[in-house]
Amino acid sequence: MVTGERGGGSTASTPPTAGRPAILTVDDDPQVLDAVADDLRRRYAGDYRIVRAESGPTALDALRELARRGAPVALLLVDQRMPAMTGVELLAESLALHPGAKRVLLTAYADTEAAIAAINEVDLDHYVLKPWHPPEERLYPVLDDLLADWQSHRPAATGGIRVIGARWEPASHGVRRFLARHQVPFEWLDVERGEGRRLARAAPGGGLPLVVLEDGSVLAAPGTDELAEALGIRTRSATEFFDLVVVGAGPAGLAAAVYGASEGLTTTLLDRDAPGGQAGTSSRIENYLGFPRGLSGADLARRALAQARRFGAEVVAPAEVCRLDRQDPFRTVHLRDGSVLTAGAVILATGVDYRRLSAAGAEQLTGAGVYYGASPADAAVCTGLDVVVVGGANSAGQAALHLAGEAASVTMLVRSDRLEARMSAYLVERIRAQPNIRVRLGASVESLTGDGHLERAVVRSVDGTSEDLACAALFAFIGAEPHTEWLAGKVERDDRGFVVTGPDTVERGRWGLERDPFLLETSLPGVFAAGDVRSGSTKRVAAAVGEGSTAVQLVHAYLQL
Repeated sequence: MVTGERGGGSTASTPPTAGRPAILTVDDDPQVLDAVADDLRRRYAGDYRIVRAESGPTALDALRELARRGAPVALLLVDQRMPAMTGVELLAESLALHPGAKRVLLTAYADTEAAIAAINEVDLDHYVLKPWHPPEERLYPVLDDLLADWQSHRPAATGGIRVIGARWEPASHGVRRFLARHQVPFEWLDVERGEGRRLARAAPGGGLPLVVLEDGSVLAAPGTDELAEALGIRTRSATEFFDLVVVGAGPAGLAAAVYGASEGLTTTLLDRDAPGGQAGTSSRIENYLGFPRGLSGADLARRALAQARRFGAEVVAPAEVCRLDRQDPFRTVHLRDGSVLTAGAVILATGVDYRRLSAAGAEQLTGAGVYYGASPADAAVCTGLDVVVVGGANSAGQAALHLAGEAASVTMLVRSDRLEARMSAYLVERIRAQPNIRVRLGASVESLTGDGHLERAVVRSVDGTSEDLACAALFAFIGAEPHTEWLAGKVERDDRGFVVTGPDTVERGRWGLERDPFLLETSLPGVFAAGDVRSGSTKRVAAAVGEGSTAVQLVHAYLQL
């Protein structure tokens, strides 16, 4: 039996229609089912339709009907121990019907091993141990996070923001990436097809891409500032004086903003692009502590931003810092737009950028089939196409697996003679098991060509032979370079441009005070560095988060001097 909300029950033949997304809970014990449904209803009935099923087969019937009607399913909360079909078996069957739904298993302690195995087997998002009471502590926090994730990836509803442009045109790619990085839902329409063509003809002139806002107004070929202003994204600080200015909103900067604001420091977080940094473009981070299923870089950034704002941190992006000055006892931060912020202390967390390809044709085709990093917005335009991933570290492996879900084929070009040389074992195993991923070892890109967009790549092997490879898109992950040119003459950097901190500043003769520098302090007292931008740092998300939080503790010590 399948039922909906009390007072308006539904059966398997009449499940809820499209409208409010559904949360489906399944348990063969009527008393447990009633209790779970009551808890769900108290928390989520305002935004979701709560649907109940007393067995796996009846739940599948409802899911099939929901799929037929195009009704969205946000989450499945399924008991593991059911006689006709286990919870894991039901969730496996549901994958084809509602692949985007979040999946939660309700288990007894003895079923923990099955739940952990299900993370890989059925894309399980979480498992909740019985008893789940009090739900305010043991159920709702888990479901709140999962539903927020689901909403953030939900396609824009009719009437939302629409982008009309050419698939391989750099400006169109720039707008798509800007919206995706700022986690603004939008619908992409190709100007050469159907609705996209019709809207482009009806819109006023001004060039592509066109951005149709929710109120119906149209932006033609908007720049970053214009787009940010139209969307209400903050690009200027509300005040000029702060205890702490954090430059860079990757994992290190986000952590610094969270800890700084939560510990009472007036804090602003600046980024020249969008929150998340390089990690924000990662399709999945699977070895971050506390997330057994992993999470995308965008999800990590969204969660961290919510934390920072909750504690009162100001977030300003895009906002590019161009100069840093010492005006004791303060530090002044100059932005490209002419504004100046004064701070008691500064944390540099600007991270790194992917190194650019030196292959002939790469610069001309950047944004027109050649990309650095691979966001979900990039993968969406590769459906059914042949693509190339250049690089052999974890970020390249994650991108290849993500792209393989959409592309016809993915060719990985790895300079090393072993995939294991720089990639984690779990990724190597998954790549080798993916049928549409081909790995070319000892290979690099020699040249790229195409008429208006990427069409072919010449690949050179270590033995000197070359191969002409047809491809529609190439995603490069070939090392990292710090964005620190603006610090020249102000802060000591190593020969690769990374910021020198702590004892290393003394060894280089760049420390002029009687006291020793703090561990993460730069050669400019009161200015600290954290994360990938720091010389000698461990290039891992967890390490960056740790350094960001540690830097705040050192800021406290500095401000008390």
